[in-house]
Formats: sequence, structure tokens, C-alpha cells
Amino acid sequence: MRTVSLLAAAILVSAAAGAPNLASAIESGSPAAPQTTPQQPPSDTGTKKAHSKKSKKSSATDDFYKGWRQAYALIYDKADYVDGIAVLRSMGYDDNADVATLIGYASRKLGRYDDAKVWYDRALAADPNHALTWSYYGMWQAEQGNILKAQDDLEKVKSICGTECRSYTALKAAIDGTVTY
Repeated sequence: MRTVSLLAAAILVSAAAGAPNLASAIESGSPAAPQTTPQQPPSDTGTKKAHSKKSKKSSATDDFYKGWRQAYALIYDKADYVDGIAVLRSMGYDDNADVATLIGYASRKLGRYDDAKVWYDRALAADPNHALTWSYYGMWQAEQGNILKAQDDLEKVKSICGTECRSYTALKAAIDGTVTY
């Protein structure tokens, strides 16, 4: 019986790890790790080289999160959209859905609607099921007076994360006019 319980727990953990929810990651202020595929030279079995590659990847991930936290604080906490965009652009992950979404959000808050659309489209090209991007895109649509399109985006968010996720409730409130965005 104990073996069955352990096996069931292992399966649940594996399933959860295999299907990360990017929308909840960004909503908590911590995006998913960047999905990079560094070009690697022909394999060498030496442990020194293997350790060096691991250190470089770890360092790149650490740098990503450091830049992300800095940009996140500038944009969401200080409403310093220009500097937040500059930090995000300097990171070199423009095609990361979380990064592109945040650049789109900051651009929209600056009234740069054409730029925001470009960044939301870029985020959706990287991850077509990125709930927060759809939510922000819906807010962009509502600001443009396209309420029907915003409602379509709301349905897309619903299909991704349901009606209880923050991406859904925020867009719904924006469409209903019960919150400013």
C-alpha cells in the first residue's frame, strides 16, 4: 500500500512539473525560466567542461531573474515604465512571452498603443496560451473601444485558466468598468 501511495505521489509531482502554468508564474512576479537552447560545441566527457556549462546556464538564469525582478519593481511598484522597458530590453530575451508581455503592458501604460500591440503579438507568438498576455491584450482592446474583441480575449483567458485566475478576473473587471486598468 505504501508503494502505491508513493507511486501516486510521484506521478502527481511529475505531472505538475511537466505542465508549468506560465500565467500564474508571471502573476506572482516570478516568470518561468527562459527557454534557451545554447549552442554547444561537440561533447566532451571531461567533468570540468560539464561543470562549466552548468555554471554558465545557472548564471544566465540568475541574470534573467535579477533583471526580471528589477524591471518588475520599476513597472508595477514604481510605475517607471520607460526604465522598466529599458531593463527588459537589455536582458536579451525579447522573444520570451513573460518579457514581451511586460514590455507590452508598460508600452500600453505609456500610451504607446502600437508598440504594445507589437509586444503582445510577440508574446503570443512565443506562447499562444499565455493567459496574462491575452488579459492585457483584452485591456488594450477595451482601451481602443473594441469591447467585443476584449470579450473574445476574455473567453480565451477563460479557456486557459478558468474564471478564478487573476488574468480572467482583472480583464472581466476592466470590461465591466469596475476597475481602471
